[in-house]
Amino acid sequence: MSISDGPVFADLELREELLRPLAALGYEEPTPIQREAVPPLLAGHDVLGVAATGTGKTAAFALPLLQALAPLDERPGTPTALVLTPTRELAVQVSEAMYKYGRELGARVLPVYGGTPIGQQLRSLSRGVDVVVATPGRALDLLGRGALRFDALRTVVLDEADEMLDMGFVEDIDALLDAAPDGRQTVLFSATMPARTASLARRHLKDPVHVQIEKAPVAAGEVPRVRQSAYLVSRAHKTAALGRVLDLEAPTAAIVFCRTRDEVDDVTESLNGRGYRAEALHGGMSQDQRDRVMGRLRAQTADLLVATDVAARGLDVEHLTHVVNYDVPSAPESYVHRIGRVGRAGREGVAITLVSSREHRMLKTIERVTGQRISVETLPTIADLQARRLELTRAALRESLLTDELERYRSVVETLSDEFDIVQVALAAVKLAHESTVGRDGDEDEIPEERLPSKRDVSDRGTRPERGRGPDRSPRSGTRPMTRLYVGVGRSAGIRPQDLVGAIAGETSLTGRDVGAIEITDKFSLVEVPSEMAETVITSLRSTTLRGRKPTVRRERFEGRGNGRARA
Repeated sequence: MSISDGPVFADLELREELLRPLAALGYEEPTPIQREAVPPLLAGHDVLGVAATGTGKTAAFALPLLQALAPLDERPGTPTALVLTPTRELAVQVSEAMYKYGRELGARVLPVYGGTPIGQQLRSLSRGVDVVVATPGRALDLLGRGALRFDALRTVVLDEADEMLDMGFVEDIDALLDAAPDGRQTVLFSATMPARTASLARRHLKDPVHVQIEKAPVAAGEVPRVRQSAYLVSRAHKTAALGRVLDLEAPTAAIVFCRTRDEVDDVTESLNGRGYRAEALHGGMSQDQRDRVMGRLRAQTADLLVATDVAARGLDVEHLTHVVNYDVPSAPESYVHRIGRVGRAGREGVAITLVSSREHRMLKTIERVTGQRISVETLPTIADLQARRLELTRAALRESLLTDELERYRSVVETLSDEFDIVQVALAAVKLAHESTVGRDGDEDEIPEERLPSKRDVSDRGTRPERGRGPDRSPRSGTRPMTRLYVGVGRSAGIRPQDLVGAIAGETSLTGRDVGAIEITDKFSLVEVPSEMAETVITSLRSTTLRGRKPTVRRERFEGRGNGRARA
């Protein structure tokens, strides 16, 4: 359908100053939630909106707020709109979107949230803002200090209201809405409408316009947007199974959901040990740490985010392809929220769940509540993994044949073809390309097949792995010379292997697979890198920070230690 055949943003009677930035951002047609919600919001009605994650709710409330802005020299200086969000990350995303939409209007949009020094936020408020996007706790704090004033407040938006209530913000929300002017416009958007969210709406919305956008049904024969599957595996072997599934899937970017902070840290360390560029995200991290993690994920210098549900709420990563549930979520709603992060805008996403026999009943409950079948599949074998690695090598070689300038290598091939059969030369080249891309296929631990519990079985005991064993680092070629570097921070500074791998991968062209053995002592760390990249790594690490410190980085002065790899 052409643009002219369907509704366009101009049909919503938006200002030209909004239509031009929308066109520049590539927005052509309003989504269903935008078509239904924008007109009553522009008319000043309260709105109660229910729509799934990723349907365009931010623009649905942001555009009317920006439309109502007065000329810059007539604005009161105190906010005319307050948007409440459940997480810091969502507050930043909403404020960035509103800034882009309202740049021609000179919209002053300020995100405020906890976990960061309050001084800068106080100074920004004193200079004057039009829209404040806040987490409830920090908004209430600023209100109590007299820094956030509601004198000119015309609209309050509750974004992802169900998640805010799940996180325990109900009292803060009530207090903020009670302090807001009586004649304000109140807008509530939510992915679901459980009883307590409906109760909140009844308390604070006046004769709202109801907008509900049902999930579009999948047409007959159409591929579902999210491919959902599960693997049965014992608890003791979940980490090894996770690595094998990720190796087979080869995601562009993925979020792995875990239940606890300790589990997040353990899984992150294991994945980095396999050669992935994995980052942890949980409530025990400072805001600076969280910002750096999200920056690396969005810049695609990290492959995987390992997170708890609360820490990942509100995240929106454009290139996300996979969601993995390390454990079966304890509630169907959590499962729906997690997998809603992939398969957006017509792209296919993948949702994978690792299920122990004890968790199988919960998986069936999720299927019943969501009305969607989750395919239980056999865990990939070592042979499957090796075949996948060969397929990745074949694809890489094909791309090189189609796009690369190869003529300068002709003399090498012609010289060798005088001595060897040309097919043998090609086989040797493929072998080297395969090893440099995915490492040598080596022995991996077998993972016992998990069965559903029966009357004769004691479920979910599994076989404990041998002491000191676990998922090995993805094998690499053993012939590459390695140099060990001294990094002047250690355990006392909170340094973990993933910090070193992440810093090296984030600051250089190396990947996690290129990093060798890592030793961490209380005061310093030793890390192996390819010898030809040693100076680059040294220079890069000296210019960055690790756990807030600028470390001393140099070649290790004492040779002969370690595992016998070549030294510089």
